[in-house]
Amino acid sequence: MGLDYLDLYLIHQPMGDYYGSWQAMEELYEAGKIRAIGVCNFYPERLSDLCVNARIAPMVNQVELHPFFQQQDALENMRECGVLPEAWGPLAEGRHDIFNNENLTAIAEKHNKTIAQIVLRWHTQRGVVIIPKSTHKERIEENLNIWDFSLSEEDISVIGQLDLGHSEIIDHNSAATAKWLNSWEIRE
Repeated sequence: MGLDYLDLYLIHQPMGDYYGSWQAMEELYEAGKIRAIGVCNFYPERLSDLCVNARIAPMVNQVELHPFFQQQDALENMRECGVLPEAWGPLAEGRHDIFNNENLTAIAEKHNKTIAQIVLRWHTQRGVVIIPKSTHKERIEENLNIWDFSLSEEDISVIGQLDLGHSEIIDHNSAATAKWLNSWEIRE
């Protein structure tokens, strides 16, 4: 890549020889080629297993997190393992008509903020790293403007009621998903 180091390098899925990949990443981390190593989509049992068996525990676990899939148990497991949670799809990829949700609208109006700002603030108050996607300068600036207010316990409780308890984006527990993910060839 023509770089002296990478800031963060992640394993995308706990599939295939991810232990071999992890050991190679540990070596690159120890050599100073990578500043932080982590994983994506490692649910509690896989994350705990890797943390117990690795020389260096993952520093980050990037998982699907948003008001409709809150993964509280997974967050607690990450904290127990000392792993920082990072949300992919922090705004639910726009699904569930999130930007018109009545509960989120009421909270946004109360704080004079947008729904996106409410959701992003909710993530940060939960200790979740967020990287919301946008190509529009005004939305990027809006996404950064979440530090001048806090959500109340009542606000957080209302958002908590939106949790469906499962993903509607991808089912990582599905055999079909495992086959599909393993069909990708990412080699040189």
